[in-house]
Amino acid sequence: MKVFTAYKITPEHESLTVESYLKQVLLLSGRQLQKLTRQNGIRLNGKRVFLQKKLESNDRLQVMTLADSGYGVQPEPGPVEILYEDDFLLVLNKPPKQLVHPAGRTTGGTLANFLAYHLQQRGLITTVRAVHRLDRDTSGCVIFAKDARSQSLLEQQLKSRSLKRAYWALVQEPPNPPAGVIDAPIGRHPVLPNRRVVTPDGAPAVTHYRTRGTSAGGIALLELTLDTGRTHQIRVHLAHAGCRLLGDGMYGQRTPLIPRQALHAATVSFRHLAANHTVTVTAPLPCDLTKAMNTALVELQT
Repeated sequence: MKVFTAYKITPEHESLTVESYLKQVLLLSGRQLQKLTRQNGIRLNGKRVFLQKKLESNDRLQVMTLADSGYGVQPEPGPVEILYEDDFLLVLNKPPKQLVHPAGRTTGGTLANFLAYHLQQRGLITTVRAVHRLDRDTSGCVIFAKDARSQSLLEQQLKSRSLKRAYWALVQEPPNPPAGVIDAPIGRHPVLPNRRVVTPDGAPAVTHYRTRGTSAGGIALLELTLDTGRTHQIRVHLAHAGCRLLGDGMYGQRTPLIPRQALHAATVSFRHLAANHTVTVTAPLPCDLTKAMNTALVELQT
């Protein structure tokens, strides 16, 4: 049975073609349009319509929901901590030492595998779509979209910076000044393919930071927000600024305080996809980071 969603055309969108509306307003991909066309999944005022038909105010455009046929990953039983869920997305709390999704030789044990099993047990068949990524060692908030359109809308929020992410980090030396912006382009390492470096010909990368506390031994607790989402951005920028991330074996140095990089995706904030309000989700600090903070005697400053 085909399921359609109806959209009433407003004056600001009249004179757009059906194709332009689907791509620019609903953010559907070319591949999705092909599927809809093959399955007669686009109707205008209850009738089949050509993609080049121009829309008029108060037209009723009906678009078929493209059902997923699988999860995209192998469902696997495992713990899933849901911090927030609505009809369009889930926000999960990723533990440290776990990949967001299968990569390289790792095909199982990821957050995506566990989420697929969780959805399967609920009788929901939907492709597991991570809207953004976290490094294996980084803990905290990860957003998963429940369908392709929601993924497109959330990716648009990422691009426009209305989807915001905040991180907590323990660093080996306090930054100077204690608050500021690191604006330094990031590109691939010329020799080591898995690493990134600050380089003039890299992609633009901007990180905002604020010192929230320091210890007698010089360790600092930082709050960081991102304007961009480059691979290893926080780790590379902190190393570039001379305040390396605690426990980071790639860009900093190991420490007995914590067995992984001391980085936590504390909050995500985004516009609700069906209502005009902002949703903010917070992930609690994991035990290893809390222990490291307590050991380092970091005193939070509000």
